[in-house]
Amino acid sequence: MTEITEDGFLDGRVRLRQFSRGFRSGLDAMMLAASVPAGERETVLELGSGAGAASLCVATRVPDCMITGVDIHRELVALANENACANGMGSRARFVQADVLNLPTKLRTPFDHVLCNPPFHDSLGETSPDEARAQALQDFGDLPGWLETGVKRTASGGTLTVILRADRLTEALDGLPNHGVSVFPLWPKRDVPAKRVLIQLRRGKRAPLALLSGLVLHENDGRYTPEADAILRSGAPLPFGTP
Repeated sequence: MTEITEDGFLDGRVRLRQFSRGFRSGLDAMMLAASVPAGERETVLELGSGAGAASLCVATRVPDCMITGVDIHRELVALANENACANGMGSRARFVQADVLNLPTKLRTPFDHVLCNPPFHDSLGETSPDEARAQALQDFGDLPGWLETGVKRTASGGTLTVILRADRLTEALDGLPNHGVSVFPLWPKRDVPAKRVLIQLRRGKRAPLALLSGLVLHENDGRYTPEADAILRSGAPLPFGTP
């Protein structure tokens, strides 16, 4: 039997049980969740929801939003639904088993906001011997399909938000519309190249591509910067800001 750990997010306001082996949610999930500009009573779809970390962080920050998470692994879907109930969110956060690249008819509807942390290693890297972890991290050329699904499921005027490795930015932009896209780098420290970027599409917006100032995550001594700490502990929204 696979061991399960319990981890705290948002300074313990979200308690998340997740498998000790395979893909485990952490900083990326929290930054992704903080980037979603959802409002009360709006609908949110997470593609590749895992144990539910990002979805439940969005639900904690935004009262009364309705969240649907999709994951291909039955065990993760069951665990995510258990996590939703354990955190008092079972009535507004539900997780279903489905293939992101072939969603069932009932999920082929527009959502106000879509988010995803797609598998971010390309097919040229080494594959993890753990099958579940390999499927979570290795996209096997499917990144364009994830982006296409996300765009299709985003309502007009809504947002699609994705977190990716910075070196896959060009590939991601090739799979998105030419207008309404903002790129937000996550800098590990000042004067250190970004390893992750957040990309947000506002569907229907005609503004040209915007490269934003981004967020520095750590001070030189390794502590989180005050801005990052406010997101990780207090649930502050990530400041996408202005170009």
